[in-house]
Amino acid sequence: MELFPRSSWTVRTVLLVTIAGLLIHQNNQQNAATASPVIGFEDYSEEKKGPVPVNESEVGELVSVSRLKEDLQKGLDQLKSDYVKHLSLRSATGSIENLPIEFEGETYILQEIAQIGRKGPHLLVVNLSSFPTAVKDVLKAIHDSGMGLNPQQDGTTIFITVPKVTKEYRESLAKNAKTLFQKFKDHSRDIQNKYIREVKKKEKEVSSDLAHSVQQQIHTMSELCVAEGEKVMVAKQNELLGKD
Repeated sequence: MELFPRSSWTVRTVLLVTIAGLLIHQNNQQNAATASPVIGFEDYSEEKKGPVPVNESEVGELVSVSRLKEDLQKGLDQLKSDYVKHLSLRSATGSIENLPIEFEGETYILQEIAQIGRKGPHLLVVNLSSFPTAVKDVLKAIHDSGMGLNPQQDGTTIFITVPKVTKEYRESLAKNAKTLFQKFKDHSRDIQNKYIREVKKKEKEVSSDLAHSVQQQIHTMSELCVAEGEKVMVAKQNELLGKD
């Protein structure tokens, strides 16, 4: 007769293994609670992520690099031009010069039909002696321009008082600087997407690695241009707000 039946040994063995497993699991949970969090691959790669170096020779295999750079530069130049014309503390003259005028069924800019000058630091003089019948249309255009100007007529001459530069006026111009920058940024994205579409059309003709690399480099070129535009915006905002 067996002192301990086999069935009894089997039950005891299962119980011991189960208890040991529970103890190991509990110990692992305690260690995990005190351990430092593990940085996943995505977190690490995101932390190390940076702009892709641009190899113009490689990009030139699929798109025209000179045309791409020219298109991006045009957008940046337009942003700078808009800042000078419309967002200077003394920009009233520039804004008035380029004001569109509907006259006799045609659209002109004001400087095409008038002589514009200054009489002191806060008074603009618009001389319409060459086109006297355009006075009414010019007055309407100035009133409807949204610039907050109050023109006064004396015959064929219009006098415009330039508003004083207040804190609110400065802040309004700085806000407009950001709006113009956003338009420039969207324009740069459109150019980027245009050239990436060109690359995609040629994907079957080249290796997938080359096509992917060129697309990334086009993105980098666009981002570098946007970064330059952002510097211009910040400088303009600091100028408008009177910051160093």
